[in-house]
Amino acid sequence: MTDLAHMLAQRIREHGPISVADYMAAAAAHYYGRRDPLGVRGDFVTAPEVSQMFGELLGLWCVAGWQAIGAPSRFILAELGPGRGTLMRDALRAARSVPQFVGAAELHLVETSPIMRQRQGAALADHRPHWHGRIEEIPEGPMLLIANEFFDALPVRQFVCGVKGWQERHVGLHDEGFAFVLDEAVCAWLPAAPQGSVREVSPAALAYADWLGRRVAQQDGAALLIDYGYSTSACGDTLQAVRGHRRHPVLCDPGEADLTAHVDFAAVADAASKAGARVHGPLAQGAFLRALGIEVRAERLMAAAPSLSATVAAGLRRLTAADAMGSLFKVLAIAHPRLLLPALQ
Repeated sequence: MTDLAHMLAQRIREHGPISVADYMAAAAAHYYGRRDPLGVRGDFVTAPEVSQMFGELLGLWCVAGWQAIGAPSRFILAELGPGRGTLMRDALRAARSVPQFVGAAELHLVETSPIMRQRQGAALADHRPHWHGRIEEIPEGPMLLIANEFFDALPVRQFVCGVKGWQERHVGLHDEGFAFVLDEAVCAWLPAAPQGSVREVSPAALAYADWLGRRVAQQDGAALLIDYGYSTSACGDTLQAVRGHRRHPVLCDPGEADLTAHVDFAAVADAASKAGARVHGPLAQGAFLRALGIEVRAERLMAAAPSLSATVAAGLRRLTAADAMGSLFKVLAIAHPRLLLPALQ
C-alpha cells in the first residue's frame, strides 16, 4: 500500500467508510501535488498538448469576449488548472494581434501544485502571472476565465438505486484492499430510476458554477468551460482512473492515478443560471472549434510548414472528429446576461 492508501485505510478503520467524493478529493490532492501528469511520459494528454490551434483559437475567443465587455483597460484573465501553461501561452501569442488586449490583461492562475506552478511560470514568464490556491482569491474586476479539463477532476458523490431506493456509495475495506459499500441511509431527493442505476452529483462543481455565475453577473465577463461529459443530466457510473494512458482500477493505488468523472453540464448550467448568469451551450467541442475557424487555421499552418502537414492534420482530427474529442467534449460559457459570445450563439 502507498502512504495515502495506509492513511485512508486507517481513517476508515477508525471512523467507518468514506464517501466516493472524499476518496476522490484525497487521491487528487496527493496525485496532482507530486507530479506533472501530462504528456507521453505522464498519464494523459489534454487538448492544448494535442495542437497549438486549440489555445490559439481560445485566445481569439477571449479577445472577442474582451471587446464584448467594452475593451476595459484592465481586466482579469484567469485559468483554472492551467497544466503546463501551454493553453494560455498559445492563447496570448494569438492575442498579440490585438496589443491592447494583451496590455490590459492581468493574468491569474488557480493552481495548487508547486511542480505545475514552476512549469507555468517558465511558459508564461513574459506575462507575470499571479497564482492562487482557491478561485475565491482571484481579484475583483471584469474577468475572462478558461477551465479546460478542470471540472472532470472535481470530486463526485455516487448514489445507487436499489430495493430501498437511492443509497450513497462509500469506500470501505475488504480483506487488504478498498471496496465499495452502500450507506444504510436512503436519499429521497433524487429522481426515480431503475434499480441498479448510478447517479453522480458533484457538490464541488456546483459550487464553482455558482461562484462563477455570481462573479460574471455582478462584475462582468465570462467563463469558458471545456470538458468531457453529457449535456443532459443522466444516470451512469463514469468514475474512472487513468495511469500511463491506460485504464486503472479506481480503488487501486489511490493518489497514483488520475481520477475523473464526466461533467454534468446541465447541472452546472442550472447552478450558474440561478446565480444570475446567462449560459451559452453546451456545444460539442468539434462544432465550437470549427465555428472559430480551426479548419482555416490548419490550412494556414500546413501551407506555412508543409513538413508538418501530417501533424497538423492529426491534431485537427483529434480535436474535432466525432470519434475522437469532437463530440465527447463539450463547451459551456457562463456570462454576464447582456453578452453575446462568438461560436456559442
